[in-house]
Amino acid sequence: MMKIHPAQSANRMEEDRHGLLYRTMCLIRRFEETVLEEFRRGHFYGTTHTYLGQEADAVGVLYNLSPDDVIVSNHRCHGHFLAAGGDPRALFAELMGRATGVCGGRGGSQHLHWGNFYSNGILGGTVPLAVGMAMAEKIKITRSIVVAFLGDGTLGEGVVYESLNMASLWSAPILFVLENNRLAQTTPVEKHLAGDIVSRFKAFGIETQELDTSDVLLIQSAAAAAIDEIRDGIRPSALVLHTCRFGPHSKGDDPRPKEEIEHLWKTRDPLAVHSPRIPSEERQKIEMEVAACVREAYQMALNDPFPEFITTPQAQL
Repeated sequence: MMKIHPAQSANRMEEDRHGLLYRTMCLIRRFEETVLEEFRRGHFYGTTHTYLGQEADAVGVLYNLSPDDVIVSNHRCHGHFLAAGGDPRALFAELMGRATGVCGGRGGSQHLHWGNFYSNGILGGTVPLAVGMAMAEKIKITRSIVVAFLGDGTLGEGVVYESLNMASLWSAPILFVLENNRLAQTTPVEKHLAGDIVSRFKAFGIETQELDTSDVLLIQSAAAAAIDEIRDGIRPSALVLHTCRFGPHSKGDDPRPKEEIEHLWKTRDPLAVHSPRIPSEERQKIEMEVAACVREAYQMALNDPFPEFITTPQAQL
């Protein structure tokens, strides 16, 4: 039997990590592109908020979690769901209102529950829920943590600051991931947010890291350190990620100049940043497999049945 030198084994593990991170970002990218492409055909219901450009955030953070950890997401939840290991077919089906959807077609794009994954479209409303879940894990002594995603627009909600106060006061095992994509729907961050984002967390005694990057490895490393500290110290922490949203807020409400968006694609694309670390043949294989996976998931969801509605007789007055 051929012996593998420890250094060779470590290199292989690093290559596998790079490939997995790239594969997951590709999955999110192709899923979201498909959603925007197919919305015009009338196959999806309600609205949608894509994660284009922010893929490195979800993938970098959630790579570090254990199976029993809890994830609390927001209206821009597709990327978080897929990075957590969610089934793309079930997510497509949920957006289509099909019975095979994540929530049987009842939750739509923003309201998901799958295992330990929760999302809700009420701005800021997820944060107190996440803190309560973290306190439950602390009381049960599980060593599980909660990761709560929120955006820069959420910082205008008072309930967020009440939640930060309680999380710090009670030493809740929670990681707040603030994704500052610099736009609250269509309002630039400098027009809706006074002061400094990091200072908001530090004012409550919450240890905070700040990154302005599209590099999934930098995010993964920073998140790993924060999560280890939360588990060992049983206290809250925050990770502020200055990121870029390539797509519109929902399906078409994007007043930014085309040149500005093109510049973001050229300079801040997470896939372009990470892809040079992967051999060309492996990268092409990953991209082809992901494209086929998303196509198949979409077609399967498209052929899935709608829920059966059961009516009950009116109560006799």
